[in-house]
Parts: sequence; C-alpha cells; structure tokens
Amino acid sequence: MINITLPDGSQRQFDHPVSIADVAASIGAGLAKAALAGKVDGRIVDTSYVVDYDANLAIITDKSPEALDILRHSTAHLLAQATQRLFPDTQVTIGPVIENGFYYDFARKTPFTPEDLEKIEAEMKKIVAENLPVSRSVMSRDEAVKFFRDKNEEYKAQIIESIPANEELSLYSQGDFIDLCRGPHVPNTNKLRAFKLMKVAGAYWRGDSNNEMLQRVYGTAWLNDKDLKGYLTQLEEAEKRDHRKIGKALDLFHVQEEGPGLVFWHPKGWSIWQVVEQHMRRVYRESGYREVRCPQVLDVSLWQKSGHWDNYKENMFFTESEKRTYALKPMNCPGHVQIFNHGLHSYRDLPIRYGEFGACHRNEPSGALHGILRVRGFTQDDGHIFCTEDQIEAEVTAFHQQALKVYSDFGFEAESMQIKIALRPEPRLGDDATWDKAENALRSALRACGVEWQELPGEGAFYGPKIEYHLKDAIGRTWQLGTMQVDFMMPGRLGAEYVDEHSQRRHPVMLHRAIVGSMERFIGILIEHHAGQFPAWLAPVQAVVMNITDAQADFVSDVAQTLVTQGFRVEADLRNEKIGYKIRQHTLDKVPYLLVVGDREKESGTVAVRTRAGEDLGSMPIASFVARLKSEGGRA
Repeated sequence: MINITLPDGSQRQFDHPVSIADVAASIGAGLAKAALAGKVDGRIVDTSYVVDYDANLAIITDKSPEALDILRHSTAHLLAQATQRLFPDTQVTIGPVIENGFYYDFARKTPFTPEDLEKIEAEMKKIVAENLPVSRSVMSRDEAVKFFRDKNEEYKAQIIESIPANEELSLYSQGDFIDLCRGPHVPNTNKLRAFKLMKVAGAYWRGDSNNEMLQRVYGTAWLNDKDLKGYLTQLEEAEKRDHRKIGKALDLFHVQEEGPGLVFWHPKGWSIWQVVEQHMRRVYRESGYREVRCPQVLDVSLWQKSGHWDNYKENMFFTESEKRTYALKPMNCPGHVQIFNHGLHSYRDLPIRYGEFGACHRNEPSGALHGILRVRGFTQDDGHIFCTEDQIEAEVTAFHQQALKVYSDFGFEAESMQIKIALRPEPRLGDDATWDKAENALRSALRACGVEWQELPGEGAFYGPKIEYHLKDAIGRTWQLGTMQVDFMMPGRLGAEYVDEHSQRRHPVMLHRAIVGSMERFIGILIEHHAGQFPAWLAPVQAVVMNITDAQADFVSDVAQTLVTQGFRVEADLRNEKIGYKIRQHTLDKVPYLLVVGDREKESGTVAVRTRAGEDLGSMPIASFVARLKSEGGRA
C-alpha cells in the first residue's frame, strides 16, 4: 500500500501508483478541477506526477503561495507558442518568471511592433480557449540537441549543449508546441486566464554584448482578472507618482550625466531633506544615541581588516595618493569602531550608541541607477550599538519600537508592515556556530516584540544576519526600509574591546541599524507615497501668502516674515497677477496652505485660508493659523 499524508495530517491509501491529479480527484471533484500542481515531500511537481512511495502531499491551487509562479511560468510558454503560430520564422530561447510577470527572449529578424503584441495576446487567448493539455516528457541531452536542431531552434540547442551529457532533460508540450523546461506547469492551457503583454525590449543572447541582439517580450500574469486589473491600475498610478517627474515639476532635485548616480538637491528638495534629517536626529537623541562624524576616505588596510576588501571591493571606489591606496567608504561601520576603540570601556559603559548621517559611495552598475531611488552617492541615518550579548534583545526591541513610530510619523501604516530576517549568505565571515548564535539572537528579539516574520536564506550581510522592515506605500507597493544587524565578527577583526565584570577583555557585539536607510531613497519613496502632496510638517513650502492688489503688499510681507520668524517655511507671492492665477499655480505646486489677503483681511489682521484641496477654511487671525500648523507638527 502507498500512504499519502495530507497537510491536515490525514492519510489516504492506494494499492497502486497514483498521480497528483488522481489523489485530488479522490478527495473531491472541486479540488480535482482546481488543482494546478502538487508538492510532494516539499518538491513542486506537475499534477501528472506519479507517486509510487509513501509521501507527504499538498495539492497546489490558486490559493497556494506557489500558484502564481507556476501560472507565470506556464504563461511564458503560452506566449512562445502563440508567437511561433503567428510568426513561424521566430526562434525561442528562454522565458523565466520575474517579479510581477515573465518574459521570453526571441530571435527574429523583423522587430516586433505594438500591433504584433496585440495579435500575439489575442492568439494566446485562443490557445487558452482550446484547453490544450500540457504534458511532460524526458530526453537525453544528445537526443534533445538533435530534436531542436531538426526544428531549426539553434538557440535552444546551444542551451542544451551546455548541460552535462549524463543529465536527463524534461520537455513540455501543449498542442504542436514543445519546449525545454524543468517545470512544473499547469495541467492545461485553460488555467491561464489573466495576463497581458506589456512591452518589447532588446536583450543580448546570454547577456553578452558580443552576441546577437534578441527581442525580449515582457508580460504580466495573475490569478484572476481582478488581480490583473489591480496591478495595471497600480502601474498607472505609479506612473503619475514617479518621483523623477514630481521632482522636476516641484523643482526638488536633478541628476545629470557628469555625476551619474549623484544627486543635485535644489532648495525645496533640500528643505525636505532637512526636515527628515532633523526629525531623525531628534529620535536618536531621545533614544540615547550620540552623534559622530567619520572621514569619507580611509586607507584600504582598514577595509581589508574589516572584511570589506574580500567581500565588497567590486562595489567600492578607490583612489591613490603618495603610493597609498584609499577607498571611499561604502559603509560607516569601520569608522564607528575606530571611535569606540579610542579609549578603554567598562561593561558598565555598555551599551554605547553612535549615530551618523554618514555619506557613503558604492559603485552601482550604471544600468541599475534609477533617479534617487538607486544612486552611487547616498547618506544613511546610520547607527551602531556596542553591547554585550545579554543586551541584544533589549536593544533590538527598543529599535523595533523606534522604527514603528518613525514609519507612522511619515505616513506608513504599521499594519501593512512585513518583517523579514535575512540569513547567512555565501561567502561570509565566521563559523556556523557564530552565525547560529547571531540568527537566534534576532529570532529571540522579534519573539519578544510579539511579531511574526519571514526568513530569507542567503540574503544576510557577509558579517551578520539582519532584520528587514518592508512597508507598503499608498498604492500597495512594498519597499524595504530599515535594518537591524547582529555582528559578532567586525569588533574582533578591528580590535574593539571592553573590560567585563571579571576584569577580562572581551569583544562587544556590534548592532548595525538604520530606520530610513538611504536618505535619498527614502525621500524618493516619500515623494511617490504622498504623490508630492506632503503633509504640512514635511512640505518644502508650508504656506504661501498672497495679495489681491498692491494695497496689501506690505501686510503680506509682514505676515510671511512673522511666520518665517516662528520657524515655518512660508513664502510671499506679491506678483502682479490675478489672485485666481496665483491660487491655481500654488495648488499645482502642492503647497498645503494658501493664505489670501484682501483689504478686509488687512484691516482685521487676518488671513483667508484655503487648502490645496480647495477647502475654504475662512478668515482667521495669524495666531490661529500658527496653532493649526503646530497641531500638524508644522514647526521645523
């Protein structure tokens, strides 16, 4: 008998080998119809996979977390089949799943047009309606090479030739289309219903610029039409919120060819920066951090000792002077250790917390640069805590509360936050026992915070694991912001010591932490999250005071100066323009409050207050408006 154990612990017995589809059918007709694949002893397989041994089995449906990748992978094959039906001279290469969708690279002499994409998408829908069964077969490597060469699929044959000769290959067919693939795939094409082709781009064969240029067709696929529509709506909204467009429209910053990946901050953009920085500075000061400042350039010997040379040098910038090689710092941590080392510390001094708004430089590939979200020069709200092992949990817990408060201050909902632990990577410093201790310390701290988390194998820093904070913005996109890392390695490598209660010298634990991360990236996220309509406390210009005629000009100047003197970011607009024009322009500039002054307001010492949303708040004394701004955290 074959015993199949289901996720709820129940068992089903069969006196013969049984497929995943058969097991689903034995449970119920609804499950059989919904089945997309199966998970046998943790391995995802097709519904046609036959089990002839005792196993644990989960049936994958569209409610399973694995479903979306399977659907997207199968939709890539659907795209390739439709393309070759319409354009038989097209050769296929590879078609992987990517974030939010898939792509397929094609070799074809004639470029695809937008009209071609429409035709291909229509053909894909026809194939879905044909309800073609998807079946798996196997071939030896040499058989597969001959098979694809006979079909004039030279690129596919080259891929297979690079696979070891003794490896058995799987192929998937649907109708007259067959492709090399590990799988798994949906059981039939009718399961693929919610998809859209997005664009065509160029891509070199095997990513080598010396090879032929292929055509990469991108698509997106979802579980249902509702999810697809939601994603397309999100893309439209994201286009409107693009921080580069808003940054230009509001005159916040720019980047240019002479400084790739480096930001030129304009007065209004720098105003936002200063509000963010001063807000974070208060948070750290109130949390027991002492602010420090470290050099931008340090001799490479320090980076060799810290481990960055062996694990990070390809991302660093170097310079030479007087036969010495220096590096622009990519991180602040080695510098903070030098400050810690400048004096002898007792265990009674710990924890010691340093904070720095430290400028760093990393040699990011030019193709990865993106506005101010991905840059080469950036500033972190960086901090390092030197503590004992017994103090880790309390420090991580305190940091967690700080982070939640800051994210709420900037308009992110804590309920949508995801917490992840990035675990040991390859390569890394230290032994497994040390990594076990570091990873378990983070787990213990999060457990004490009463939160759930997801674990990310292989994604930690080379010197230690880290907690990551992922937040959703106003249109549902997820951004990774703060981090907290436990590091048992660097203090020892750089000679950091304290004297314990037994008068013995010991290495402290070093906690690397940041809440907003890169200031540049965080401000870019804020621009898109708020669509440029910042809350009054964060807006570069909080209010504009406008006159209706020249008779009110002096009063408008006095009001604006009074507000500026009290610490608000306020401008006066005394231009000889109609008041309607002024209001319209400053509304487009997304200024939170528009203060209009006519003869009546001048005589009564008041201002007529409007919001950028068009709400008329009526006339009020200056003191009342100041109280309103302060209630919104409006003072710088």
